[in-house]
Amino acid sequence: MLKDILHGLMERYQQRVPDVSAVIAAMIKEGMIRHADDIENDHIAFRTMGVPQLGVQSLEKIFLHYGYTKMEQYHFPGKKLDAWWYAPPEPQYPRIFISELRVNDLSPAAQQIIHSYTREVITDPVNALNLDDATAVDTFLHSSLWRTPTLADYKALAAESEYAAWVIYNRYYLNHFTVSVHNLPEGYNTVADFNQFLEKHGFHLNDAGGKIKTSPDGNLLQSATVAGMITATFAGGETFPIAGSYVEFAERKVLPQFAHLPAQDIRREHRREGFEAGNADKIFESTYAAQTKKSS
Repeated sequence: MLKDILHGLMERYQQRVPDVSAVIAAMIKEGMIRHADDIENDHIAFRTMGVPQLGVQSLEKIFLHYGYTKMEQYHFPGKKLDAWWYAPPEPQYPRIFISELRVNDLSPAAQQIIHSYTREVITDPVNALNLDDATAVDTFLHSSLWRTPTLADYKALAAESEYAAWVIYNRYYLNHFTVSVHNLPEGYNTVADFNQFLEKHGFHLNDAGGKIKTSPDGNLLQSATVAGMITATFAGGETFPIAGSYVEFAERKVLPQFAHLPAQDIRREHRREGFEAGNADKIFESTYAAQTKKSS
């Protein structure tokens, strides 16, 4: 059932994010992989609104039900966000990263806009889901939780929190999936090498904090494409280009205590685990105007 839910998420994400198919096609053409299933998905990420009946406490119930384990928490003071990551029940499944906006930290005007939509959700919608019904869960993750926002509300939120604006329109839409580059063939198995490959093929990379975001211990390196623009239809039929989703790339280095292991014996548990707030802080900006304007 978990496999079915993840497949549904990826299928819709791939339909809506052209860079996904384009990256995969380029990888196949280059001989890196034979088909999409050869890619190890390091993690997928969701964005949420931190209001009582929604947010992380609601969405996480789905993944906890399927055997995920809640791990470390991260704080992003400048962006007014909190996040947690979740370890999968088995290594073939992706990690999950769920962030939420600290709505109460926004201006009264922004809070009022957000609550005008989220108060339509009177009770936690996950409580009404049959979590053993993979189709129902998949449908829920692609359903609108509140009415379509107006363009004026979207723009007002974007002026204060681009994250808030993204969520008010996209809801629980899958924010990104992540290619594990360290398991790719030599010449492509570092973020530095993979970035070169991406740029050679015309992909635009998020350069906030540098194109490679590196953890202080040097063992987690990440990069991401800049989100492509989609034509969003707002309440009343108004259309406006907004940031969609993007693709991330991660390199988890082998931990020092396992450096002696032959390459063929290296497993997920031998590599750097978890996430890094400093890296994630800049990855969030893949949907921000400062990045999307550079690639348009």
